[in-house]
Amino acid sequence: MTEQVAIGIAGVGKIARDQHLPAIAGHSGFKLIAGASRNARIDGVNNYQNVEDMLAAEPLLQAVSLCAPPQVRFSQARAALEAGKHVMLEKPPGASVTEVTVLADLARQNQCTLFASWHSRHAPGVETARAWLAGKEIKAVNVLWKEDVRRWHPGQDWIWQPGGLGVFDPGINALSIITRILPHAFFLKSAELFVPANRHNPIAANLDFSDALGTPIRAEFDWRFGPQELWQIEVTTRDGLLHLAQGGKFLKIDGEMKDIGQEREYPSLYDRFFELISTGASDVDVSPLQHVADAMLLGGRHEVEKFED
Repeated sequence: MTEQVAIGIAGVGKIARDQHLPAIAGHSGFKLIAGASRNARIDGVNNYQNVEDMLAAEPLLQAVSLCAPPQVRFSQARAALEAGKHVMLEKPPGASVTEVTVLADLARQNQCTLFASWHSRHAPGVETARAWLAGKEIKAVNVLWKEDVRRWHPGQDWIWQPGGLGVFDPGINALSIITRILPHAFFLKSAELFVPANRHNPIAANLDFSDALGTPIRAEFDWRFGPQELWQIEVTTRDGLLHLAQGGKFLKIDGEMKDIGQEREYPSLYDRFFELISTGASDVDVSPLQHVADAMLLGGRHEVEKFED
């Protein structure tokens, strides 16, 4: 494609302002022409209260990036796809695994691109880690993904409601990385979910996975951690230790820091979205969300102290 893709954003919150808007502004393949949000506006473009109004009023619109909470994303994506627009879904791609597969079918029927984006897969160390691990014998995997919910989701009640995922909202970033870099598929064996007495979703979780070879894969997620975040993945192999730190921004192999380039997660997402639109393809991997669904299904729930924001 040589022409710019006219794009709109739905859900003009923190993630849209911090990441999506700068990424679109810096991408030669996209032109932002509209925004849809109940409580916010984007300067310099037409603004609407909802996606349906935006679609009806913007005939030149070609694509929509959906950044609203996952509980409302299905109806937004369905409206956009039925209107013939390409759709990018912020993570998690939906409130359930099945609704995302329904959207994938709808995208095929309408010959539209659907991109279930996982921004942490675009951290600079991820693809180098994947290449190094290819063909290696994995002995163990240990994931620590811990942060302070009050810093990252202040006052956001939706995160605690059904479909909001709780601590799995950040934890799914780790799952998106290990489903990308590990050479074999894996599945959940057991889980512990720690749920505040006044909330629906867990504030912490411990997960134990295995692959078909019996490799132990342990993940610990916690929203009560700080002041600095701990986002790290260690993979022990017969050939050495791989260590991803700060969400994939840094990579060490056997203690040696690797040169992996600069961070550009969200610009890279829009590179991928533009590529998919240009080639008439979609990219809809639900495996990280499936692991969260399995944790909710298999996990033992433990009540912990109330959480007050």
